[in-house]
Amino acid sequence: MHELTPVLSTVTASFLASFVEVVEAFTIVLAVGVTRGWRPALTGAASALAVLAALVLAFGPLLALVPITLLQFVVGVLLVLFGMRWLRKAILRSAGVIALRDEEAAFSRETDALSRQANDRRAGYLAGVAAFKAVLLEGVEVVFIVIAVGAAHGQTLQAGFGALAAVVLVMLIGLAVHRPLARVPENALKFAVGLMLTSFGVFWTGEGLGAEWPGEDFALLAIFAIIAAASLAMVRWLRNSCAAPAEGIAR
Repeated sequence: MHELTPVLSTVTASFLASFVEVVEAFTIVLAVGVTRGWRPALTGAASALAVLAALVLAFGPLLALVPITLLQFVVGVLLVLFGMRWLRKAILRSAGVIALRDEEAAFSRETDALSRQANDRRAGYLAGVAAFKAVLLEGVEVVFIVIAVGAAHGQTLQAGFGALAAVVLVMLIGLAVHRPLARVPENALKFAVGLMLTSFGVFWTGEGLGAEWPGEDFALLAIFAIIAAASLAMVRWLRNSCAAPAEGIAR
């Protein structure tokens, strides 16, 4: 069980983070396919995947040249920053400070924009570029997460399997329903991913600095619980803060 804990946490973090990113990219690719045809949609998506594969092949082997403690520290700091960005948005959305992301609305905006380009001679090219940008931008985050959560403990392959499973699952569901995956609890997933990435970051930053965590890998669970409790308390505080002015106005 002790050996399975880091593997399961790595695969889970990679799967959930990749699932969220792939859902967002799929919405754009689907809009391109429905509006301008599947040829530019699939061409743009495939081109982006090729670029991402080249990035992994180019930079992946370089990680083996970095001392493990330095790698853990750098990856840990980056994961804290990256995870906190996800966590901040998830907290604000959960508290009602900013609106939840709506995949149906995003799909409508993209199809409207593509429809307005119908008379443009470059319509097919622009549609392909839209699919390319969507897959590349979301894919870069997936690649970073896979490398980051896997590299510090030599589990890049396991993290890659988690990401691949997310891609396959989204593609199968999306192609089956042929519509945006609007019912996916995206903010809840982003909240969980933010917690996991931040927890990994804190843990690996400590390891990179030479800290010995009580319980070794099991310390991840304690770090996760502390960050989750603090985040939920912040959501409650923000909700109460937003509700107080509204009650004052109502009176």
